[in-house]
Amino acid sequence: MIHDIFMPALSSTMTEGKIVSWTKSPGDKVSKGETVLVVESDKADMDVESFYEGYLATILVEAGQEAPVGSTIAFVAETLEEIEIAKQKGGTAATPQVVKKEVVVENSPVVEKTPAVAPITAPAPQKGEGRVIVSPRAKKLAKELSIDVNTLQGTGPNGRIVAEDIEKAAGKITTPPQPIVVATPPTTPPPKVVVTTPQTPGEVVPLTTLQKAVVQNMLASLQVPTFHVSYKITTDSLDALYKKIKSKGVTMTTLLAKAVAVTLTKHPLLYASYSEAGIKYNSAINIAVAVAMPDGGLITPVLQNADQLDIYSLSRSWKDLVERARAKQLQPVEYNSGTFTLSNLGMFGVSQFDAILPPGQGSILAIGASLPQVVASENGLFGVKNQMTVNITCDHRIIYGANAAAFLQDLAKLIETEAQSLTL
Repeated sequence: MIHDIFMPALSSTMTEGKIVSWTKSPGDKVSKGETVLVVESDKADMDVESFYEGYLATILVEAGQEAPVGSTIAFVAETLEEIEIAKQKGGTAATPQVVKKEVVVENSPVVEKTPAVAPITAPAPQKGEGRVIVSPRAKKLAKELSIDVNTLQGTGPNGRIVAEDIEKAAGKITTPPQPIVVATPPTTPPPKVVVTTPQTPGEVVPLTTLQKAVVQNMLASLQVPTFHVSYKITTDSLDALYKKIKSKGVTMTTLLAKAVAVTLTKHPLLYASYSEAGIKYNSAINIAVAVAMPDGGLITPVLQNADQLDIYSLSRSWKDLVERARAKQLQPVEYNSGTFTLSNLGMFGVSQFDAILPPGQGSILAIGASLPQVVASENGLFGVKNQMTVNITCDHRIIYGANAAAFLQDLAKLIETEAQSLTL
């Protein structure tokens, strides 16, 4: 029997996928549950496993190309004799009959094409039935270094063995990587801004899958009535705290995320969201933080229950999220479960900006740079203090100006006079 390999739907918003790589070549033996290709969804690269035992007969969509969700991208033949038949079938580009069924992906109903036989899908990696889950790169590296993956404990999502596990087992990595420090002192040059430019003047560079997802989200955001409120916050106390604890791996990003999360406990409306039925009050304060991707676009890793974690655990979680986000290894829940978003361009020296509200959220806070400002004291004397301008964007269907102002006042009070409590 010849089986079709279909482009899987890796998220509820995915309409097409890009093939990053095939881990098998035509004619290679394929085992049930074995990874055969890696697909780029809108936010991450996911391993796609086979439901069939047989041989990869022919590939219809090569690495680097895109295909609509549900379309045939390759064939698997159960026997060697059927390989030629599959190649002929591939040459005619025949598409199997499909029927539609309604499924729920991440709690959202979507329509998915279902063939007569079950296609290869990309479920979240899980350990089950004693099977060891290994990323394609780790599998290749293990073979080169003669490492038995069955003896290793994976550190990837859901226990998946990743390349770093193989390198550690081979003795190539002896010390853990140093913590990422997001905020830098004024004397240090600001981080380099990632800008995607065409290779030659006049060239049109196609959007990546991630950039297309950003476009869709921005178009959805245009349908929401929003307003902006800005506020200046003195950061001398926060800066002093950061200098004291940054050697312990704490970043300014996590300090700000913690401060926002603690303040949100007093303002549940600010991390609520609009629904046709009314205001949806969320049960968790999940802080999403915008991160620029090296190849263009952005992603928002989420610090789950940020108000409940201590600052050191939060910093370790953030470091791990950023590393895996830039390696496109995040699971959907790690980038689409935010209930409030931070966008920090202050690290690039930007003094103030407006942020666009993400779909499905009620607020996003834009954070500018902390800069020396001449200010007057209550007794009429002038002095210099470090101040940053924060600018909140809110969904005006459920949040009003007074609500936003009250939140910003409490955030300023925490940062200016109670910053030390962030380490408790």
